[in-house]
Order: sequence, then structure tokens, then C-alpha cells
Amino acid sequence: MSISPDFKPAHSMAVRVYYEDTDLAGVVYHANYLKFFERARTEYLRAIGIDQTALADNGNGVFFAVRSMEIGFLAPARFDDLLEVESMPTGVSGARGTMEQRIVRGDSVLCTAKVTVVCLTSSGRATRMPPAMRTYFLTKP
Repeated sequence: MSISPDFKPAHSMAVRVYYEDTDLAGVVYHANYLKFFERARTEYLRAIGIDQTALADNGNGVFFAVRSMEIGFLAPARFDDLLEVESMPTGVSGARGTMEQRIVRGDSVLCTAKVTVVCLTSSGRATRMPPAMRTYFLTKP
């Protein structure tokens, strides 16, 4: 799985690999890449001024939920590596938003992801994204 050749991150977040992130061989356990990607999406929201708690509590009660994710594991990250998790929004339509993410160590791309999220109400029904959330997926580098 590859991401766009013109990938230009709109946001980058540093992540240090801790012992708890690894398996017995000192390699990052595959499920932890999902956590790194999730944290980066949350920090990107925060960086562009979107408060997820306020969106959930403002009467609209809207939330993000991952609908699908395609992941490519290209090379292992190891204990004590300093990684960058890069995120680039790629589009929005109705209740859905898409983005590409990658995890890099220096010049090496270790893991890539294409993510689709959906905006849900507190009752779990899909709903059109509020303007502030649409901004998240329309903001380009």
C-alpha cells in the first residue's frame, strides 16, 4: 500500500518508542502504529484549534469514528527510536473525511495509512460534519 507521491504533511508529531510499545524482539508491535496514528490525528485537531470535547458537549454531540484504514508496514521501528508521525488531509464529503498518514524515522518511511473517519451523533448515527470539523480535512499544507 502506498500513499500519494506528492504527500506533504500538514502536521507532524514526534513519538519516542518505549519498551511498552515493543514485542520481545524490541520491534514496535503492529497495533501500536494505530495508536501513534490516532494520537497524531488528535494533535492535528488541537493544532488547528478544534476542541473535540467542546464538539461533543456543545449540544451537537458529534464525534469521529474510524470507518476504515488501510495500512502498509514497510520497515520496523525499534525500541528508543525517535519517529515522526505525519498527517495530510485528503478530502471531505458529507459525514466522511479522509487523510493519509505515515510514520518516518529520518528519511525512511516505516508505516503508511489511508484513513476514513465518519462523523457520528451521540446516538451513533452518521451526520454531516460541522464546519469546524470540515476544516480539519480541507486544511492543506
